[in-house]
Amino acid sequence: MNILPVHDLPNGHLNTCQICGSGELLPIINLGHHAPCDSLLWPRQLNEAESRYPLNLVRCKECGLVQIDYVVPAEELFFPDYPYRSGITSTLVSNLKSTGPTIMNRFSISKGKLAVDIGSNDGTLLSGFQEAGMKVLGVEPTNIAKIANDHGIETMQVFFDEDVARKIVESHGKAAVVTAANMFAHVSKLGSLIRGVESLLVDDGIFVSESHYLMDLIDTVQYDSIYHEHLKYYSVKSIVKLFSYYDFTVVDVDRIPNYGGSIRVYAQKGKGRPVGSAVTELIKEEEKEGLYNDSAYAEFVSSVVKSKRQLLKLIVDALSNGDRVVGIGSPGRAATLLGYCGVDSDMMTYIAEQSSSLKLGLFMPGCHIPIIDESTMLDQQPEYAVLLSWHYWKPIVEKLRQKGLKSKIVLPLPEVRILD
Repeated sequence: MNILPVHDLPNGHLNTCQICGSGELLPIINLGHHAPCDSLLWPRQLNEAESRYPLNLVRCKECGLVQIDYVVPAEELFFPDYPYRSGITSTLVSNLKSTGPTIMNRFSISKGKLAVDIGSNDGTLLSGFQEAGMKVLGVEPTNIAKIANDHGIETMQVFFDEDVARKIVESHGKAAVVTAANMFAHVSKLGSLIRGVESLLVDDGIFVSESHYLMDLIDTVQYDSIYHEHLKYYSVKSIVKLFSYYDFTVVDVDRIPNYGGSIRVYAQKGKGRPVGSAVTELIKEEEKEGLYNDSAYAEFVSSVVKSKRQLLKLIVDALSNGDRVVGIGSPGRAATLLGYCGVDSDMMTYIAEQSSSLKLGLFMPGCHIPIIDESTMLDQQPEYAVLLSWHYWKPIVEKLRQKGLKSKIVLPLPEVRILD
């Protein structure tokens, strides 16, 4: 067995790899200092000091993990009034709800078994398990847990760790499956989480994680998905290395469309389990794409800088012509894009959100652009609207056109594109 590096990270600057512990970290891009992307501001906070932290992307020469080199305390990132909800984006809802039946079918998990979701948010993913006949339990540290409980998804409001795992086993028994969707790359105390999952699962239990996929990030220039919540940007090769330190085998992997391109990784409890061909094939594809060479990252950085210049030119030219520029959608990634490009409320009047969003009436961190109901945008018909949720652009544009939006819609990435 490999000698176990420290996977429970300290807060602050890191000078070693988050998976293998190597000190050989190669720089990719420094995006500057940013406020935590989901720390949206109330009007009264606009005149107060705002915490900002380095956002520096590096790559481990040893195991290939791409990562940021600064850990912001989890309590500051995932605070009680954390505003993100997975259940209000229709494309994401359908993807999340299908996760449970997919896992049950693939691993022949029968009805009546327990499924636990870590970082369960409003319970959308677990509702798919529940509808398929499984018992469910969510673990969610923010007040979004109350929404899940109100909708009949039993949820503990707490950060998951080994102690919480023991309590779940005592109160609910062992789980057949544990999921961690779009949060596995967020966890600084990852060792405690994986050990907790080990103790929570039955002997042949399945641990399913979903994370942004490094290959998609590089291919589609998704620098906006680099923010403090995302400590790691997994390739299949690096995540296999991670699980090699624990009593798990990565047995399968799927590429899925969530969040602009993600991987769903199936790790089965126990060493030496049969490994599906998708695992080895994707690692070969990663090597062919150059994910472990310098050239792919040099090209990525060049594309990032090019897209920044294109967006700024479009906005400055529009404003010079007397045109109005607004934003559409306020995902966490928008804070990185706006901050790196230097776009503030003088350049972008407001960001329009759907009426069900928890972010209405708040201001984007760093750039202080107000978030308002999309009805204002539909009334005003500004000349340009930058789609900050560009990774889901097709269904969003279709809905907004149906609602009567006539503005030119700007897709900022992978390169700037205007939809008339």
